[in-house]
Amino acid sequence: MKISIGIPPGPQARDLVVRAEELGYDRAWMYDSAALYEDIWIHLAQAAEATERIGLGTAVLVPNLRHVMTTASAIATIDRLAPGRLACAMGTGYTARKVLGQNPVPWAHMRTYVEQLKALLRGDVVEIDGRPCQMIHRPELAKARPIEVPILLSAFGPKGLAITHEIADGWMGAAAPTEQFDWAVHMVNGTVLAPGESPSAPRVVDDVGAWQVGGYHFMWENHPEALATIPGGSDWLAQIESERPEQERHLAVHYSHCTHLSEADRKGIAAFGDEIPWHGWVGEPEQVRERAEESAAAGTTEILYTPAGDNLLRQAETFYRALESVQS
Repeated sequence: MKISIGIPPGPQARDLVVRAEELGYDRAWMYDSAALYEDIWIHLAQAAEATERIGLGTAVLVPNLRHVMTTASAIATIDRLAPGRLACAMGTGYTARKVLGQNPVPWAHMRTYVEQLKALLRGDVVEIDGRPCQMIHRPELAKARPIEVPILLSAFGPKGLAITHEIADGWMGAAAPTEQFDWAVHMVNGTVLAPGESPSAPRVVDDVGAWQVGGYHFMWENHPEALATIPGGSDWLAQIESERPEQERHLAVHYSHCTHLSEADRKGIAAFGDEIPWHGWVGEPEQVRERAEESAAAGTTEILYTPAGDNLLRQAETFYRALESVQS
């Protein structure tokens, strides 16, 4: 099983990719939410030039953020800088769309986008917006087509899973796969505890809490009336409502999403006291290793670790050391 790491494109990205390569990580995947992070392609280019071995990836690109020709040209750029090292995971966009106040893109649009993208990378003439398009870069200006970069899809429901089997080279998700894929990436959050360290220690809350409180974000988007029924939900919502007028509240909800705890998030998670029911992999090395082995047994071929907080370098090292024995 391969071990990879998720990285927010920003000031720490280059150093983290370099350290991940030194540690032995197989791939560094970068996130793509334009309202939350710096530009993914600029940071992938910097990572490509700063490293020699480690694979690079997008986790995940969302179609509405860029014209498909722009994405094809960006892929060509990174594949020239780091030949054979790039993989692109794509998704319909929960965070990247919700932070813009929009719903995820339909799967029909996703299918069209991926099919157009793959055709452009082959060098084909493709109909886009009713007109023929093609990558007509001169050989002095870009890598020659065809450009072979694997495309993965982040999918959960039956429609998305079916499309993934049809048109993608692999699957990515926030749980172990429920269906068999040759390339199945399981995104996990969590942290490795030091001997005797409490799972509710301030360091742990800071490093994992941003993923844990995603439940409040999801509930606000889908079942806001239920927030009052869960610990901390009312306090979390009151803080959100105090920060922004109603039409802007999605901005307060998704501020710091999955990277840091906002003030509202801290009020919510505080309601659990010392009994936080972590859904991520929080435990000592042996416990984290056991979780990875269970995921591998379910069909996962790659663990994608997504650290949060400000201790990214420390977490990258402790997680990799914990899982070295299950890496193949």
